[in-house]
Amino acid sequence: MDYQTITYELNDGMAVITMNRADKYNALTTQMRAEIEHAFTRGGRDARVIVITGAGKAFCSGQDLGDRATGASIDLERTLRDEYAPMLRAIINCPVPTIAAVNGAAAGAGANLALATDVVFATESAYFLQAFTRIGLIPDAGGTYTLPRQMGMAKAMGAALFADKISARQADEWGMIWEAVEDHLFQAHWRAKAAQLAAGPTAAYAAVKEVIRDSWNNTLEEQLTLEAKEQGKCGKTRDFKEGVLAFTEKRAAAFEGR
Repeated sequence: MDYQTITYELNDGMAVITMNRADKYNALTTQMRAEIEHAFTRGGRDARVIVITGAGKAFCSGQDLGDRATGASIDLERTLRDEYAPMLRAIINCPVPTIAAVNGAAAGAGANLALATDVVFATESAYFLQAFTRIGLIPDAGGTYTLPRQMGMAKAMGAALFADKISARQADEWGMIWEAVEDHLFQAHWRAKAAQLAAGPTAAYAAVKEVIRDSWNNTLEEQLTLEAKEQGKCGKTRDFKEGVLAFTEKRAAAFEGR
């Protein structure tokens, strides 16, 4: 695919997807959603970690509503079903770790796009905004699923009803994201953390994602069985053998991702 609204860079196992409509605060269009879906699918094959971030001052301002006539006439059910859902599935089901590097405002569907990744880093000047009720809508793009799981019911309900800005620091303290980072350290920090994952035991990371997500649907006994099954698979990887050898030799492990 010839990307028009995003850029895709792959170096040393790290794929960086940059939403590239800075003049529109990286608002999501049909084309951008398709390109993000394609890029995550591609990165799942080619990379060992994927990062999504935004160009310019914003991470993503959500759905591009355009002018009033266009915004009011959009078929939201079809758009969510046929465009957002495939993009979100590509992110959530990606076999390698995914990171959102939230460099600025993350509003509406843009906030929930970030929360669909495995780990969210945000610069301290960034904020998250469930802006939907401001225009008579409910949170979408998976927000009604991720918010109560990450923030708890009380915070999720308040965020959805009041549509107040949530600072990166608040999001960090509430468990909504992994970490808020000082602005001047942000770029170097998320790159270093992404590089750490890119050099890690990729098969184990895939298993971590599966067992933690499945825990919401399992009983304790089912989860213990799943843990045993996935741990058995990890124990047969080259990375496990290398990890044990490195431990006994008191050196850093050189994982191959298999």
